[in-house]
Amino acid sequence: MCVRTVVEVVFEEILFPTDGSDGAAFAFEHVLHLAARHDATVHVLNVADTTQDGLLEIRGDDVDALEREGDRIVREAAEQADEQGVETVTEVARGEPYHEIVDYAERHGLELIVMPTHGRRGLERFLLGSTSERVVRRADVPVLTMRPDDDVTISHPYQDVLVPTDGSDCANQALAIGVDVADAEDAALHLLSVIAITALGADARPDIRMEMLEESAHELLDEAAAFADDAGVDAASTAVEYGPSIHRAILTYIDDHDIDLVVVGTHGRTGFDRYVLGSVTEYLVRTSPIPVLTVRAPVPDT
Repeated sequence: MCVRTVVEVVFEEILFPTDGSDGAAFAFEHVLHLAARHDATVHVLNVADTTQDGLLEIRGDDVDALEREGDRIVREAAEQADEQGVETVTEVARGEPYHEIVDYAERHGLELIVMPTHGRRGLERFLLGSTSERVVRRADVPVLTMRPDDDVTISHPYQDVLVPTDGSDCANQALAIGVDVADAEDAALHLLSVIAITALGADARPDIRMEMLEESAHELLDEAAAFADDAGVDAASTAVEYGPSIHRAILTYIDDHDIDLVVVGTHGRTGFDRYVLGSVTEYLVRTSPIPVLTVRAPVPDT
């Protein structure tokens, strides 16, 4: 297994984009817990959305009003953080929200972005699913998302961290980050490979096909466990699960094993043996009952 770690999660510099919504407030509580535990600085960013989805032409006085509102939002967040002894940096930007978020993280060399999957509705919206998903797809650093919904449970410090894997470059990068997180949080590391029953197709010898898939899955888990061991983290468990769909098998494992955090790649292998595909990851981001840490594959050196 070749794992090239280009981003190491240390939780020293965290970016928190906020629109002042209830969803953002929900996520900010978790951000403050993370920051307090790891003595991290939180960058609180508000973006005055001057695009408005192209529906309106934003006038100068409207932009000024958006920025004044942004100043209020980041100031109140900073005051809340100060009450808990967390250091903050605040900024109000203008432009396309997802672009400004990704650009800010890159310019300031931040290690983690934390945001809810959705926030306000209507013309004042900011952290919508579309914005969060764009950040997940484009950010070079890991993105921690959580749904601000009643069925979501957030427990911190993390006790159990799940890393699904398919052996792809992106999954390997997620494994490296997951190992870092488990080590930093002193959490148990769970490694999972899923065999989708639908992958058997109409093969005339499904038993042979299943045997091949199982052998491959166990090999991947052995390699992943060896990588974790080399990094000084013992895998608490390795498991091969079966199900009609990959994302449902992951959700079932989360529920059965009281997982606190799942770390996944944003995309995986293509072809018949694919696993953590973008569609699977996006489904987890939208439906997971716990926080999801998404990791992009490193860009090859040129």
